[in-house]
Amino acid sequence: MKIAAIIVAAGKGQRAGGDVPKQRRLLAGKPVFKWSLDAFLDHDRVDAVILVVPSGEVEAYRDMCPPSVIVTEGGATRTASVQAGLKASGLGTEDCILIHDAARPGLTPPVISELIKALSDAEAAAPALPVADALKRQSDGGVQDVDRTDLFRVQTPQAFRFAAISNALARDVSYVDDLAAIEAGKGRVTLTMGQERLTKITYTEDHRRMEALLTPAPRPPRFGSGYDVHALEPGTQVTLCGISIPHTHSLVGHSDADVAWHALTDAILGGAALGDIGDHFPPTDPQWKGADSGLFLKHAVRIAAEHGWVLSSCDLTIICEAPKVKPHREAMRQKTADLTGLPLNAVSIKATTTEGLGFTGRREGIAAQATAVLAPATASD
Repeated sequence: MKIAAIIVAAGKGQRAGGDVPKQRRLLAGKPVFKWSLDAFLDHDRVDAVILVVPSGEVEAYRDMCPPSVIVTEGGATRTASVQAGLKASGLGTEDCILIHDAARPGLTPPVISELIKALSDAEAAAPALPVADALKRQSDGGVQDVDRTDLFRVQTPQAFRFAAISNALARDVSYVDDLAAIEAGKGRVTLTMGQERLTKITYTEDHRRMEALLTPAPRPPRFGSGYDVHALEPGTQVTLCGISIPHTHSLVGHSDADVAWHALTDAILGGAALGDIGDHFPPTDPQWKGADSGLFLKHAVRIAAEHGWVLSSCDLTIICEAPKVKPHREAMRQKTADLTGLPLNAVSIKATTTEGLGFTGRREGIAAQATAVLAPATASD
């Protein structure tokens, strides 16, 4: 048994406003009809997709579709357009077809799967939502309540056994939807669970509401903090932010003991909730003996990106009595910017003392603290 999908996009869509038919208007960056097209193409049970378009626009739509999509011209009515799609599908009597309005872009894989499953013991199936609002009927005699029990809002796609819908639509009758053609012939119809996001775009405000439904809320940025300390011992230089600074002492550490980049590495890992520098580069591992801390920092930037986070900016504070950081600060900023891929104006490096207090005041070691801002990655990052 083959399964195909017809997307009916042959209408003018004038009530939605604008100069472009609603099925071609951009919705969150892509044409409305392509939302449904992509949903069908991505479903592993759908073997073919037929797009029914307005007269004279086959080539224009074909240019917007993958080669596998069958694009065919619709008719003067919706029924005629559906019949054109059925003919173009090439399906046999034992196959199944899903018929969908292009103006319902909120189609999801579970909806498609449930419809296909429902056809195992029915001629037709459609997603539907119970009527939740109170219903009233207005007439000359006033307003009366309408019992909403067992009332449903029927959506698309509507699924059919191919022979059943082909025969039903062959009757010269105008139906409110394709499902009604099966109902008229006393065929068995099953309703599956619909979704609010399958609501049809009819008016301008519908387009805005659907865009809000289909566009995921952006993730807020994350902030990470890092802190590191290394002791000092007699030596000739210290390495801070990748810059070797002549000094009477050197920093003690398993790697090159770049206390500033260690703090920044921890800040990035912390912001992405990926542990700390010790988890990724254990000080007990001999391969990191004397290692350039730039390796650690680049690793943190890369692994954060793999988890959907991009370093947006950073701020480091180096705490020591000596050496003087300010003469080397711009070189340190540039080195950090080059290694992380940040623009220079997104890298802040400061230095302070503890006014002679504590281990840094006694010149026994150097401390550093860092803050990293991580932004959600986008497709272009």
